[in-house]
Amino acid sequence: MTLAKYNPRRIIIYSRDEMKQWDMAKKFADDDRVRFFIGDVRDRERLYRALDGVDYVVHAAATKIVPTAEYNPFECVKTNVIGAMNLIDACIDKKVKRVVALSTDKASSPINLYGATKLASDKLFVSGNSYAGGQDTRFSVVRYGNVMGSRGSVIPFFLSIQEKGVLPITDPRMTRFMISLEQGVELVWHAFEDMQGGEIYVKKIPSMKVTDVASVIGPDARQEVIGIRPGEKLHEQMISAEDALYTYEYPEHFKILPAIHNWSADPYRIKDGRKVAEDFVYSSDNNPEWMATEELKAWIERNREKIGAI
Repeated sequence: MTLAKYNPRRIIIYSRDEMKQWDMAKKFADDDRVRFFIGDVRDRERLYRALDGVDYVVHAAATKIVPTAEYNPFECVKTNVIGAMNLIDACIDKKVKRVVALSTDKASSPINLYGATKLASDKLFVSGNSYAGGQDTRFSVVRYGNVMGSRGSVIPFFLSIQEKGVLPITDPRMTRFMISLEQGVELVWHAFEDMQGGEIYVKKIPSMKVTDVASVIGPDARQEVIGIRPGEKLHEQMISAEDALYTYEYPEHFKILPAIHNWSADPYRIKDGRKVAEDFVYSSDNNPEWMATEELKAWIERNREKIGAI
């Protein structure tokens, strides 16, 4: 999407997963704008080399599977917190212009280690704008939940086991936000274009009950309630009541402004935003917008080949 819209001189894929890089390199074999670096955000020296001549960075690296983080807490902190610190330092020193970090609903009022480390990461990127001093490097954050159809999310999981005739439901009351890959990419683009530094962007997206997702994928399957898992929330939350004090609403998104340095009162960051109510909370159960089952069914049919590949 970015290659088509902006025609950049080059896009560098930086990750420690050589297999996914190999697969991606085959897909873009005829496009010399796409380059690949094996590296880890834990490795400061490698980051400095990879960021030579880079203008814009999208930071997506994370240990993000909730049980994995709970059982490997030191490793989670090394990637999600120390990795963020390494990237911020490297971007400032290499004079990167703009950095957008991907966050998660779990960073809002966190109850598990993954969410806690991502909240720490969000704070680091917001404060990075002050830490940069006189440098022009600016940092902001975009926050959303699981991308529809992405690896490890509920849609490919239900599709993989629907033939068994039983779909496990952790809790029949559970709700989730529904965001497509395209919407996630467009939110990152918007952040790059709009940011002054320190903003957290939250896309307005519909919710669904997990039982409705199961009914679309396996209409004849029995839904078996198995109980909520450790560290799992009943509903996803993007904006807490505490964040509401610094949150502004726009036609297609919300923006949480930084509490530090009185940046939340900065007209260049607020622009044409409308302040939300003091007790405002944006969560998947109180969302005014809901995805219809027919809409999800149509989306699955259109994207069946891509589901589980991202």
